[in-house]
Amino acid sequence: MRKVGIIMGSDSDLPIVKKAIDTLASFGIPYEVHIYSAHRTPVEARDFAVNARANGFGAIIAAAGMAAHLAGAIAANTTLPVIGIPCKSTTLDGIDALLSTVQMPSGIPVATVAINGAVNAALICAQILAVEDAELAKKLDDKRAKDAAAVLEKDARLQAELNAQ
Repeated sequence: MRKVGIIMGSDSDLPIVKKAIDTLASFGIPYEVHIYSAHRTPVEARDFAVNARANGFGAIIAAAGMAAHLAGAIAANTTLPVIGIPCKSTTLDGIDALLSTVQMPSGIPVATVAINGAVNAALICAQILAVEDAELAKKLDDKRAKDAAAVLEKDARLQAELNAQ
């Protein structure tokens, strides 16, 4: 199975990124985590992206806050799917990062999840890898069924509590 690259612009993004790491691990998806900055380490970020396919990656998650150019910088240097996680900041609550991540020019796509949406970023990677992996696709189906059952269980408890006559 191909692995997922997880790149964060700063170690301050780790609490958010940890949710993606945990989600990938729950599916048995291998991953590799790095701190590269689009602005402070552009050569290293570019080298990672340029060599990602040859190094066994199938998708890349890029998490950054504020100007949030990391996902775009990575996407500009690979044709692998790049999923951007805009990280919440104290200045504009992550809206700046969301707009920076989602507003990519035609030809350089970045799939963008919600502000701090690391779990969905990991699930998108899992879905991409599951296109060619029936076992992983089954794990995703099982998760969806488990999530649906949990909602229906909560509904049943609510019905018993509030609709008792």
